[in-house]
Amino acid sequence: MFAKAFRVKSNTAIKGSDRRKLRADVAAVFPTLGTDQVSELVPGKEELNIVKLYAHRGDAVTVYVSGGNPILFELEKNLYPTVYTLWSYPDLLPTFTTWPLVLEKLVGGADLMLPGLVVPPAGLPQVQKGDLCAVALVGNRAPVAVGVAAMSTAEMLASGLKGRGFCVLHSYQDHLWRSGDKSSPPSIAPLALDPPDLSEGKGCVKADTALQGDMRQLTLEEEVQQRCEEKSPSEATEDPGPGGLHVDPMDSKTLQEQMDELLQTCFLHALKCYVRKADLPLLTSTLLGSHMFSCCPEGRQLDIKKSSYKKLSKFLQHMQQEQIIQVQELSKGVESIVAVDWKHPRITSFVIPEPSPTSQTIQEGSREQPYHPPDIKPLYCVPASMTLLFQESGHKKGSVLEGSEVRTFVINYAKKNDLVDADNKNLVKLDPILCDCILEKDEQHTVTKLPWDSLLGRCLEKLQPAYQVTFPGQEPIVKKGRICPIDITLAQKASNKKVTVVRNLEAYGLDPRSVAATLQQRCQASTTVTSAPGLKDSVQVQIQGNQIHHLGRLLLEEYRLPRKHIQGLEKAPKPGKKK
Repeated sequence: MFAKAFRVKSNTAIKGSDRRKLRADVAAVFPTLGTDQVSELVPGKEELNIVKLYAHRGDAVTVYVSGGNPILFELEKNLYPTVYTLWSYPDLLPTFTTWPLVLEKLVGGADLMLPGLVVPPAGLPQVQKGDLCAVALVGNRAPVAVGVAAMSTAEMLASGLKGRGFCVLHSYQDHLWRSGDKSSPPSIAPLALDPPDLSEGKGCVKADTALQGDMRQLTLEEEVQQRCEEKSPSEATEDPGPGGLHVDPMDSKTLQEQMDELLQTCFLHALKCYVRKADLPLLTSTLLGSHMFSCCPEGRQLDIKKSSYKKLSKFLQHMQQEQIIQVQELSKGVESIVAVDWKHPRITSFVIPEPSPTSQTIQEGSREQPYHPPDIKPLYCVPASMTLLFQESGHKKGSVLEGSEVRTFVINYAKKNDLVDADNKNLVKLDPILCDCILEKDEQHTVTKLPWDSLLGRCLEKLQPAYQVTFPGQEPIVKKGRICPIDITLAQKASNKKVTVVRNLEAYGLDPRSVAATLQQRCQASTTVTSAPGLKDSVQVQIQGNQIHHLGRLLLEEYRLPRKHIQGLEKAPKPGKKK
């Protein structure tokens, strides 16, 4: 369902009554969750948003977002957990196991076929047709997909594990997952299950278990054969370990240690590949926003607040103590990197990480398309007062014309009706129709001729404004009125703190939530997405502090939106001025 990009309709903060209803629905749909777990999943006071979107096939979906991650989604009044939720509650749903190579197919939108199942010694989980299920990979109990059973467990076994087993709705690495923090599945060890009871009187269990064992062996042999065929001769001679599978040991590092390591990796990668001597002095905020974030590996998110340093300035001080860089405060409150020792052993010995071929294949097939600004063309709509002038060309009230079409028509009309002044070709005589259409009442008895420029200008002014928006790969959309610019304002909170507010992003094909997430990283400041006051079905993004400089760079340089469609950029803080 989320194999391709979806379109966000709205993103609003949840109301108190809706929050209580959601908590009750979660408790009813997932009875295995205790009261404390339900309160943890649907927090009482923390930020919780309702995102209404349309999947690429047109399905209307409601997504509940907490802490920046989608936790639940609702489709046709049915509630489903996301993989982010299942990683916290891995036993929430009956879980079936498949091979790691199958994940790529699931991410691409394929359903899970029964031959791809791995049958554990205790047998398959007992489910009925239509039951909600999770899918995990061999060696890790963390679910990577959510789906609905296409048949009962008994029917699966009776079919010899052939045919479609599950309709997959959502998976790790799909676009719904990518709308969150893009974290990877945690390592959750498989449960140690007792072998099934094969004592007398359990003949049906014997038969089912034997069938499951045969299918498990067949699937395992096919997997090992496929992996051996993919290996080089030298790799094929190596001992693959039990069952022909390589299982990475669980990472013993804490999350804070992992974030420290990621922070240093992105820092060294940025210095080695992107920062040049000509760039110095370089604002520390530019180093982070324009270079370090782009060096973050796919599937991971750089968050300094989760590191031991907590702040960028503290981390850079540590790097300065190692004599990798020099940092100075060139203007009050603004730090810059003024020198880099590119011969430092940590930079020269740094090896740029390369994604694995499998990872590259998955990313190439599922990476979001970069944003391209829409083509916006001004148009003109014929009002009732101008129909007499345009009816000769077949246009009527409500007809939409381009500026060049209006110009061509007016010139042809003047020439056809012999209105060009014989003594001065730059003047046009006004006949009764032109007088009624473009002159004011007090001018109709005094103005008899107009220059071409004035005639065309008045004609365009009398027409009603309209515009055409064309997004890449989509049909043009024509709307009446003038397109509202992206509006950037500064507001003062009750705590006397400034916030940057940006509205009308949706009109330009920008997802406010995605923009908020990007700004949160670039500015290292909190962001929220709320309903825009006085605007129906419209939302606004709020960023703590005066972040207009970052916002302007994002809209103008990265999204390449024309400056004329953005208002409020002049309110950016002056260099050296505290935000």
